[in-house]
Amino acid sequence: MKLVSFYMDNQVGLGVKTEQGILNVKRASEVFNVPVPGSMEEVIHSGDEDLGSLHRLTQMAQDNLTKDELFIQEEMIQYAPSVTNPEKIICVGLNYKNHAEESKMQVPSSPILFSKFSNSLAAHNEVIPLPSGAEKFDYEAELVIVIGKTAKEVSKKEALSYVFGYTVGNDLSARDLQFRTGQWLLGKALDKFAPIGPYIVTTDEIPNPQELDITCKVNGILRQSSNTKDMIFDCATIVSYVSQYMTLKPGDIILSGTPDGVILGYPEEQQIWLKSGDEISVSIEKIGTLTNILS
Repeated sequence: MKLVSFYMDNQVGLGVKTEQGILNVKRASEVFNVPVPGSMEEVIHSGDEDLGSLHRLTQMAQDNLTKDELFIQEEMIQYAPSVTNPEKIICVGLNYKNHAEESKMQVPSSPILFSKFSNSLAAHNEVIPLPSGAEKFDYEAELVIVIGKTAKEVSKKEALSYVFGYTVGNDLSARDLQFRTGQWLLGKALDKFAPIGPYIVTTDEIPNPQELDITCKVNGILRQSSNTKDMIFDCATIVSYVSQYMTLKPGDIILSGTPDGVILGYPEEQQIWLKSGDEISVSIEKIGTLTNILS
């Protein structure tokens, strides 16, 4: 399923992407008297049983041609971040060999982890404000892992069974702040510098996350093009590794790293940093396209 978080009546509602549009789960639940979760967080925490109820409700709505009012056309949707309140936002640095090389950094022997916070979350189509205290703004197209079950010291073999689904992310970075000190946090955790969305695709539709094309375009020009098979540490390895040291909770998200093609990797004389008015679109096969404009 492709699940959507969107704003409705000053609250964040739950939707399902269908050919007819985005199913308004709350309204459909009321019309067909089918109890289902009302938010993305509830779905993630509730597990397979409630996903089954959502499947049935979606099918009922699609089969009833007199209930078109249950669907919202996507151009009318005001998206929310796919996950609105994760306990943890974990990011993996230098997880594609070519990106490590273009950044002139050593290829890591174990995953490099850093964090963002909930203030960094933003949604598909949301405008991202650039802070006045930095100048070197960069994009990073990333596959985002959404945790579905509490994971503590899980094996690599079991790790993907703890994943609820996947979404698209952009690990926006202010490079001048990132490298001001040895800690990357300042340049990574700026307000709205972790847009995610527009959908979460459940794992039944992506049984192997290591075969997805991933691209990034700036103002329509292709800047990054790779495949998740080129990760140094695959998704199962990342989830298992993190779980050895901290307990992953349902709704936690992991940005799994970016491929080569970022502005930082260009020769210095060719580095043209992002600016107000630029449009960044990150696309991942089987998931969708996340678009944001900078201001």
